[in-house]
Amino acid sequence: MLASQKNLSKSFYMLLSLPATAMGFALSVQISALSWILTTQYGLDIHQVGLVWAAGPIAGILGQVIVGIISDNVWLWNGRRKPFILVGGTLAALMLLALPNIDVVSTSLGMSGLMGVAITVALTLDLSINLGFNPTRAIIADVTPEGEERTKGYTWMQTISGSFGVLAYAIGAYWGNYVLIYFGAVLVLLLSILPPFFIKEPRELTVTHENSNQQQKVSFSDVMLNIKPLWGFIAYDIYAMALQLSGIKTDHYWAELIAAVITLFFVLQTLLTKEQSNKDIAYNKQQAGLIGFRKVLAAHSFSWIGVQTMFVFIFAFLQDKLPNVSNDDLGKIIATSFLILSAVSAVLPALVLEPLAKRIGRVKTHIYCLTTMALGYALVVLLGANTQILYVLMALLGIGWSAIISLPFAIMSEKVEQSRMGLFMGLFNLSVVLPQLLVSMGIGLFINKIADKSLVFEVSAISLAISALAWTLVKENSIEK
Repeated sequence: MLASQKNLSKSFYMLLSLPATAMGFALSVQISALSWILTTQYGLDIHQVGLVWAAGPIAGILGQVIVGIISDNVWLWNGRRKPFILVGGTLAALMLLALPNIDVVSTSLGMSGLMGVAITVALTLDLSINLGFNPTRAIIADVTPEGEERTKGYTWMQTISGSFGVLAYAIGAYWGNYVLIYFGAVLVLLLSILPPFFIKEPRELTVTHENSNQQQKVSFSDVMLNIKPLWGFIAYDIYAMALQLSGIKTDHYWAELIAAVITLFFVLQTLLTKEQSNKDIAYNKQQAGLIGFRKVLAAHSFSWIGVQTMFVFIFAFLQDKLPNVSNDDLGKIIATSFLILSAVSAVLPALVLEPLAKRIGRVKTHIYCLTTMALGYALVVLLGANTQILYVLMALLGIGWSAIISLPFAIMSEKVEQSRMGLFMGLFNLSVVLPQLLVSMGIGLFINKIADKSLVFEVSAISLAISALAWTLVKENSIEK
């Protein structure tokens, strides 16, 4: 074990952050370049772009949960999370190389249509990111003690990852997305295969509840119960995917209405359940933690509806508001916007959010950040047609983004059984990928039909406001362990 790991020094937190940084950089490249390259190079329309983006969340639904379960129970190459980080990073780098060459791949495979190849590349890229993301986050919980050190681990993760995200968008804004893609492939490979060999993982995971051995076998019913607030998302995603695969067209929105009612019912039921326990009974303490975990899922899911809507459809908003801007310039505006967003989200977590969370609590800090993001989205609707003002507002949005991708991990990780962190990281990821799929399969249809693309940021503003309200019902500390 390195001395820096034994002492939990800043250099160790920086090293510990690099595998997650690799996956984050791959995601940054995907966010910056995927929609742009599919519309400008391959001529896909808004709805088709949404379908390509839908491939990734589908991969994440099973990918992270399965990887989490397996990584909790294996030991290979002197690590539990290491094998998945190495494989995920290598695959992600290869898929980044394939992204600007979809037509070449299609031709070499003898396929006439680009859509199938585009979906395959996007699916494999996102599956690779998911394969790597779960263990890169779980390993932080594995090697850090609960409390302030755990929060420090996740805030440093976002600061380092966010700093490289700034680099990603700077490259895209200055040199263009093609340079970004090829540079990203090399960086992702290096940061995935080198740092894990300098991090010593514990051979045995900590068991925090007396009866946890009874819980090691994971049943389908247990998984479904633990993701109860997401049932509405699951129902709609299955329905929407079935329509897409069958080619059935509908002119009504009954299914959307029913799914919304189901979602609100289970979300409210979850949030209004009291998070308490008898401190003398380990089982009740564990159950209280699971209630808290479900509340985090419910609150976090609405954040990702808003964020994903911006990521996927900001190009549609800007095409509508800036009709005289060329495709290349539009790509640079998007890259610059995300550059600013990433710059703010890189600076804040370790330097501002961690000290603030220590003073007023992580949940309160998170609520304040989400509130500023909801306000920022509303202002984009009103003023975002001016690129200079848009850049200022992206800085405001960066406050919320910095919290979304750092604080919930620390909050969630202390509400669940530590020896099953991989599993719960995978389930936690469902509060990200299921809303992402909803955005691609459902919200994308509405945006495509409505002329005024201000709807993109209207949806984002409402979603973030709901998320901020939901987080007010999450307890700061789940239970004593």
